[in-house]
Amino acid sequence: MQLDCYKIYEVAPEIVPARSQRDWMDAFPDRHPYRCLPLTMANSTGWEILCPLDVKIVWDGGPMEENLQLLTTGDPRALAAFADSHFRRGIVTFHTGHLFRTPPGWGVWATGAPNWPKDGIAPLTGLIETDWLPFPFTMNWQMTRPGEVVFKKGEPFCFITLMEHRKLEEITPERKLLSSNPDLVKEYEAWRDSRTDFNKRLGEGEQNAMKERWQRHYMRGQTVTGGGADGHQTKRRMNKPVDT
Repeated sequence: MQLDCYKIYEVAPEIVPARSQRDWMDAFPDRHPYRCLPLTMANSTGWEILCPLDVKIVWDGGPMEENLQLLTTGDPRALAAFADSHFRRGIVTFHTGHLFRTPPGWGVWATGAPNWPKDGIAPLTGLIETDWLPFPFTMNWQMTRPGEVVFKKGEPFCFITLMEHRKLEEITPERKLLSSNPDLVKEYEAWRDSRTDFNKRLGEGEQNAMKERWQRHYMRGQTVTGGGADGHQTKRRMNKPVDT
C-alpha cells in the first residue's frame, strides 16, 4: 500500500500525521472526552495538510467572488496561490499543493479534520479517484453565515484518509432483529445491566463507582462477560511523510 504525494512546486503545504488532541476536548477539567475512544481514533486516522500562512475570510453574504475577501498577515502573493473563491457563494477553495496517487481501486477521502468544529464555516467533503487522476484536487469550505473566519498558520485546512472503492460496493447491509443472534443478545444484556447498575451507583455517590468514574470495557477491548477483541487499538500512529 502506498500514497504518493507529489509536490507541484518546490514549496508546498506541510503534510503531517493527524493528531488525536482537540482544544475543546482539552478544555474539560478532567479531559473526559478522551475517554471516548471512537473520537480519538477518528481524529488520528489520516493525515492533516496544514495552512502555510494565516488566512482571514470575510464574507458579506453575497453570491459573487467580490463578496468574499481573503486576507493575511503573511505574503499576499502566497495567499493568492493558496486560496481563492472558485465556487463563489461564500465557498473558499484551498489548494493542497500536491498531486496524490494511490494504488488501483483506492481513492483519497478529503474533508476537514474530524471533530474539529469551526464556527461560521463548514468543510465540504470530497472523494477523489487518485488511482488515475493526473491533476490535483482542492479542499473547499463553505461559510455558513456572513462574517469572519480565521485559519491560523499550522492549522489543518484539509484531512485526508484512504478508501477502497470496489470493496465498499460489495457490502450489502442486512437489518436483523437482535433476537436472531442469541449470543449477541447475552453480551448486549450483560452490557445493558452493567451500565444501568453503574450509572445508578454513580448517581447515588457509591464509593467504588465514584472512584472509577467511568466503565472501561471499550477502551480495554473487552466485553462485560470477559471476552476480548483481536486487533483492538487505543492509538493510531500514522506514518510521517518522507521526502524522496
